[in-house]
Amino acid sequence: MPLLALQTSVPLSNQQRHELLAPLSQIVAECIGKPERYVMVTLHQTAMLMSGTEGPAAYAEIRSIGNLSSEVNRELSKRICALLHERLGIPSDRIYLGFTSVAATHWGWNGNTFG
Repeated sequence: MPLLALQTSVPLSNQQRHELLAPLSQIVAECIGKPERYVMVTLHQTAMLMSGTEGPAAYAEIRSIGNLSSEVNRELSKRICALLHERLGIPSDRIYLGFTSVAATHWGWNGNTFG
C-alpha cells in the first residue's frame, strides 16, 4: 500500500532505473514498517525547474495508509535524499518530498480496498 512516485530531471539509463527501484522500495518498507510485498515504486524522468534553474532535481511523493509521522517522514527524507545524491548526484537541497496519509477506504488493490 505504500507508494513512492519519484520524478527526476536526471536522464536515467535502464541500469540506473533498475539500481534505484529496489533500494527505494526497501527504504519505504523499512521506514514505514509495512511489508515490502505491498510497496510500489514508480520512476519518471521529466523536465524540472527548481529555484528558477534547470539542473539535477527530484520530487518524491510518498503515500501510505498510516504509519507516516514526523519521525518517519524525517527518516524517509534523510535516506531518500542520501540515495538520490549518491546514485544520481542530486544535491539534497534540490529534492522535495511530499507525504500523504491515505484512508484505507481510499486505496484500492486486488479488486477491493484496504478498508
